[in-house]
Amino acid sequence: MEQQVLHIVDYIVIIISLIVSLYIGVYFAKKQTSTNNYFAAGGSIPSWAVGMSILATLISSITFLAYPGEGFKSNWILLVQAIMVVVVLVGLVWIVVPLYRKAIGISAYEYFEKRFGFFARMYSSIAFALTHFSKMGTVFFLMGLALASMTGVNTYILIWIIGIAVIFITLKGGIEAVIWLDVIQGFMLIVGGLLVLSIILFSVDGGPAAIIGYAIDNDKIGFAPYDWDFTKLTFIVMVFNGIFYGIQKYGTDQTIIQRYLTAKSERGAVKAALMGVLLSLPVWALFMFIGTALFAYYNITEASLPADIKPDEVFPYFIMTKLPIGLTGLILSALIAAAVSSLDSDLNCLSAIAVEDYYIRFKKDSTDEQKLRFGKLIVVISGIAALLIATLYVGIGGKGVLGIVFGLYAIFSGGIAGIFLLGLFSKRANRQGLNIGIVTCIVFTAYAVLTSQKFGDSTLIDLGAWNFTHHKYMLGVYSHLIVLVVGYVSSLFFKTDEIHEDLTFHAYYDKLKNNSK
Repeated sequence: MEQQVLHIVDYIVIIISLIVSLYIGVYFAKKQTSTNNYFAAGGSIPSWAVGMSILATLISSITFLAYPGEGFKSNWILLVQAIMVVVVLVGLVWIVVPLYRKAIGISAYEYFEKRFGFFARMYSSIAFALTHFSKMGTVFFLMGLALASMTGVNTYILIWIIGIAVIFITLKGGIEAVIWLDVIQGFMLIVGGLLVLSIILFSVDGGPAAIIGYAIDNDKIGFAPYDWDFTKLTFIVMVFNGIFYGIQKYGTDQTIIQRYLTAKSERGAVKAALMGVLLSLPVWALFMFIGTALFAYYNITEASLPADIKPDEVFPYFIMTKLPIGLTGLILSALIAAAVSSLDSDLNCLSAIAVEDYYIRFKKDSTDEQKLRFGKLIVVISGIAALLIATLYVGIGGKGVLGIVFGLYAIFSGGIAGIFLLGLFSKRANRQGLNIGIVTCIVFTAYAVLTSQKFGDSTLIDLGAWNFTHHKYMLGVYSHLIVLVVGYVSSLFFKTDEIHEDLTFHAYYDKLKNNSK
């Protein structure tokens, strides 16, 4: 008989996992006596732990649930983004990590101000906040929806209970608690995924070969379509999206940049960055393959699915009906851990930019104690705001959740990667030119969103043949390119008074050239 409800043993496993998480927050609380400790752990974290933390930050309940859902209903086309992230980071990490460890205190967007002025810093930090608020709400929503379907507990109650726990851990333990909790949660996620995949692969006659063969025969393992078409989800769309996602995530995202600062040395930070991204690709592939294997499993065996089940719900259904007692609790703990490891990082980083980019600018005489107090207040406010967004998601339903996440990223990315590339590779680019590029990007984004987004059965603004018809993932790509091209060309019309060569790739190149002599 199939298991439909959690056993008491599973509940005990989940409760123990939550207690351990809360204990870690309390354990590191005594060290949080300064903003440097609260946001950068005093630069005391070993590189392997920072690398695991980067991995855990990138892997959330979106990976745990939506990637198997995509693998079940489609192929592996979304994994193209992860492949391109690896390619981008291997080329950028040697420049980016030393640059940030030298140029900034805590906020990644301090670099933007040093390179292009105050407006660039405010614009980029606001874009980061908008992107991550939307992401946090989605993570809370996915986690709550999955747990509610498995436990029968009200979705709203689960979201707020887990949310309050995340706020508490981040509030008390700072970035050090976040990182070490991420280490535990990263291992839980990987082990949980491998255990589930093993069970699926060896639950059919013929084992892994039968699963893989069936998937290949049904075109479930691949990256098609390969058309050169930007109006739909194609391989080339995901290549461009992945390139700029990688640049933005590892070159401008506070959640990653802040990790570089927690490592003991520059070399350790480089190792951590490489470790994080090189591990994330196989983990993303693991959960995509789980969905593919589930598709084969439910078609090869006599096991059946409810008639109205959605792709995102197949993996939770398998967990509840096919896994043994105890292991179900472990997998659910890993699901919760995946959400927590992403959310606690977001909260700490939102707090960091609130303090560094805003509070100390408008309260220049503030003491470190006051900054720390304000930072902790922002953790609470940001956490509650994200929970309200998740509550809204539950109210309106969560159709195409993974598509929503990528779409929101594209809309709110705001050309940040373009700003970074302009600052890094061009000595000629200046503040005035960049500002024109940003304004142009905002105008274009507004046009694209208003002429492509549906409100009911019609677009918000219908310009007929002039509507934006390309795939929404391309919106983020275009915004970066607009800032890059328009910003550079516009800079040619203004005099560049300051040459920030030490903040560009040219300084790195000159250093390599001198070392080779």
